[in-house]
Amino acid sequence: QVQLVESGGGLVQAGESLRLSCAASGSTFSMNAMGWYRQAPGKQRELVAAIASGGSTLYAASVKGRFTISRDNAKNTVYLQMNSLKPEDTAVYYCNGDRIWAAVLRAHFGSWGQGTQVTVSS
Repeated sequence: QVQLVESGGGLVQAGESLRLSCAASGSTFSMNAMGWYRQAPGKQRELVAAIASGGSTLYAASVKGRFTISRDNAKNTVYLQMNSLKPEDTAVYYCNGDRIWAAVLRAHFGSWGQGTQVTVSS
């Protein structure tokens, strides 16, 4: 069992930055690949960025060039640096992971953490 705790969200103005953190505890060996996801009101949850155990990354087109995902394996923590934030980035952000890369891309997880709210004002 893995516990995930997201933090770092807040209220910012358009153009500003935030860094989200996702701390994992428990059986973290089962999460070789990690992803950040977001869900805006009235919309489905979507993949924002993913990172493999070796450091390969993937980004949604809407955030490429503005967001950077990284991980510190020693600390079992995954980060999402968000720059040049836009009002359309407003959402609850979640992290999750799996042994398998494809599972992270599909976002088929049995459970989610509480997420962290990001609100970007114009």
